[in-house]
Amino acid sequence: MTSIAQSAVLLLQDGTVFRGKALGKIGTTTGEICFNTGMTGYQELYTDPSYYGQIIVNTTAHIGNYGIKLDTEEESDGIKIKGMVCNAFEEEYYSRATADGSLQDYFERNGIVGISDIDTRQIVRHIRDKGVMNCLISSETDDIDALKAVLAECPDMEGLELSSVVSTSEPYFLGDPEAKTRLAVIDYGCKRNILRNFTDRGCYLKVFNAKTPASEIIAWNPDGYFISNGPGDPGSMQYAVDTVKELLETNKPLFGICLGHQLLGQTQGISTYKMHNGHRGLNHPVKNLITGKCEITSQNHGFALKPEEANANPEVEVTHINLNDNTIEGIRLKNKPAFSVQYHPEAAPGPNDANYLFDQFLAMMA
Repeated sequence: MTSIAQSAVLLLQDGTVFRGKALGKIGTTTGEICFNTGMTGYQELYTDPSYYGQIIVNTTAHIGNYGIKLDTEEESDGIKIKGMVCNAFEEEYYSRATADGSLQDYFERNGIVGISDIDTRQIVRHIRDKGVMNCLISSETDDIDALKAVLAECPDMEGLELSSVVSTSEPYFLGDPEAKTRLAVIDYGCKRNILRNFTDRGCYLKVFNAKTPASEIIAWNPDGYFISNGPGDPGSMQYAVDTVKELLETNKPLFGICLGHQLLGQTQGISTYKMHNGHRGLNHPVKNLITGKCEITSQNHGFALKPEEANANPEVEVTHINLNDNTIEGIRLKNKPAFSVQYHPEAAPGPNDANYLFDQFLAMMA
């Protein structure tokens, strides 16, 4: 492990500068800044493909204090964030006897640049007021004018297609080949715990690349289709919208989570918009409008479906809403066996209030 007792700078797109201490790899990185309010599960967050292209601010005070676990707490094949910002970072020591190593070593191996010793409350208040924006972290130089030139080259998330970057390059199988239920998963950046929830329920999965033609997916003759979460702007993914449209024409059950929810909405002419600062955390309250019950949910999204378009569509029923801001959290189609939610029922990390959605989907396929 290399020493990281040197300074670092966080530069926001609006020119705001924060100074702190370097963590992870010494270097410079850019991305869209966002914040997650979860108090646990940092490794699951960093490896979630939906965070690709983003620099995450952890609002909980201590990061790295329980180390990392390889495989069991990774939601993909490696870290997907572009950088990390926190208050107190534990560089060397960690409390878990079963940990596989320190977060600092993990960041170094994965080439992740970060900054600590910053008042994350101040950053979050700034983002909530000004809205989401690009940022830069550097532990190489504090020449702000030079860093502004680097940051100017960072592309905006709006209009950016990233799912094809994080999707599996080749199709693969999970579960028991003799299972009664065959499920096709279209991987736009799918988390491992989603797949685990399906295999634990007795599904045999074939996971397809994001740009696989619908005809190839249909030819496998699954009992249903799962449209995964993923990064980037859903409004830039017409190829995926066209695929989901073709899958809907088979009249087989279809379930979407997060990006999958936004893609399903777009097949019905419901457009998406970029949120002021998004929803990212483990305690977002959602109301199921069908049952009247409320759920505490895990969320990670910066785009949402336009409510006026969803409510005006006679073939779409809004099934879930966010109790903080009334944004749409779930829909179902009235003329097809298809539904979706904006949040993450598989959690990892987070509560399990919404696990019933997996059972609901399996019942539809049965």
